[in-house]
Amino acid sequence: MKVDILAIGVHPDDIELSCAGTLLKHMDQGKSVALLDLTHGELGTRGNGPLRMEEAMQAAKVMGIEHRTILDIPDGFFVNDTTNKLKIIQWIRYYRPEIVLANAIEDRHPDHGRAAKLIYDACFLAGLLKIETKDLNGESQDRWRPKAIYNYIQDRLLKPDLVVDITGYMDKKMESILAYRSQFYDPDSSEADSPISGKDFLDFIKARAQTYGRQIGVDYGEGYTVPRVIGSNDLFQLI
Repeated sequence: MKVDILAIGVHPDDIELSCAGTLLKHMDQGKSVALLDLTHGELGTRGNGPLRMEEAMQAAKVMGIEHRTILDIPDGFFVNDTTNKLKIIQWIRYYRPEIVLANAIEDRHPDHGRAAKLIYDACFLAGLLKIETKDLNGESQDRWRPKAIYNYIQDRLLKPDLVVDITGYMDKKMESILAYRSQFYDPDSSEADSPISGKDFLDFIKARAQTYGRQIGVDYGEGYTVPRVIGSNDLFQLI
């Protein structure tokens, strides 16, 4: 199958926290979307791998996204090696996206920056003819390289190269985040506190969207950095 956008996150909830509004907006414009999580997020302070998988599928349902794949790359201890790159290449060639949204290039959580490099490498290698992969039916896959990679911004307030207006999609974005009921604010939870489990973190997510939105004169925005020069054939698309 082919999609317009493949959003990739190293942990379930990375996508929802950082680029859900962008995905929702483009789906309303008729674009097709798929999600790929590299790990189960099993090292998170709260919850566990199976529960995170269940929550991820619920979050996809909230966003109206049918296709979500969760790989078995180990949380926290993954490396940028041949095995892990091939796992991602297989799904890039399966979904054949025009655009890939990927983890932040650097962040408080070291997995995010390492995942960004792993995803970048896999996107490049997926376009090489002599790298062979097979689909789920054992058939050889054709090469495919996305036209663009945009790295969403996560915990650290990086200077964006691009901000997408997500005004009108903030409430649905927050609903998708709260599908991860084990991870975020729950005053009745008996689990240990984490940097993302307080109400202040949810307030931060909304304030960050307001901060990026203000930079382009809208209510809410999601920021991205770009590893290449942005091109356009229409200056009015950049207003």
